[in-house]
Amino acid sequence: MEGPDLPSLDLVVATVDRADGLRILLGSLDRQTHRRFRVLVVDQNPDDRVLAALAESPGLEIVHLRGPRGLSRARNVALPHVAADVVAFPDDDCAYPENLLERVATRLAKRPDLDAVTGRTTDAEGRSTGRWSTATSIVTRDTVWHRANSASIFLRRELVERVGAFDERLGLGSGTAASSGEEIDYLVRALEAGATIEYDPTFVVHHELRTFTRESLRAVGRRDGASVGFILRKHRYPARTVGRMLVRPVGGAVVSLAHGDVGRAQFHLATFRGRIAGLRAGAN
Repeated sequence: MEGPDLPSLDLVVATVDRADGLRILLGSLDRQTHRRFRVLVVDQNPDDRVLAALAESPGLEIVHLRGPRGLSRARNVALPHVAADVVAFPDDDCAYPENLLERVATRLAKRPDLDAVTGRTTDAEGRSTGRWSTATSIVTRDTVWHRANSASIFLRRELVERVGAFDERLGLGSGTAASSGEEIDYLVRALEAGATIEYDPTFVVHHELRTFTRESLRAVGRRDGASVGFILRKHRYPARTVGRMLVRPVGGAVVSLAHGDVGRAQFHLATFRGRIAGLRAGAN
């Protein structure tokens, strides 16, 4: 299938507090083999720090927008400007392999039954965090937790129009305890709207792994735990699913203590407490 026959893409990039990572992303986009895409940059900075980075990629079609702080709020600023066939939400410090957009566009062109595809993230050496499946599969409400993240979701525009705006109570900068998980909530809403979404682990986005202190690891556990609990309650997951999601971090803490890893045990316990808090918040 020739490039001009492949669907076009709008890539929504929310950026704040940094420009070097944005250069990495834009550089990877400039090397894409499929060229029918725009980059919608939602600039949440109070100054012009990213303008130089944007100017360094004259070969890209970039739409520069201004938006408030908060990842979901920034993405919602961009949604009315979306006009392409497919919408994606890369992080402002990730990198796309040079053929990723071509492969995603080809899959969606050949599979009109799919409303979206998702992939996974790894670092440059192929290492990743989380429990990513190694098999291609259809995403369900039960598996969505380990079949997607923001940088690796590609949605047909018609699906985005059906689902609507991101929930601004979720995502980095939301101002709530549930400051992650906005893309999982979005995909759950898409599934509830009848979408068919395929996960393919070969659709890989590169993102460097972060290193954490014990304190910052506990903070991540509380944050992500609260987001999971919030989504479970918001979307009325059954009691068996909620119970499983509460038991897992407790089991993780027990295993970590058995191996003498106190820091990891504290992370799991923070995750458990976060999930309880999120379940309570999701009832409001």
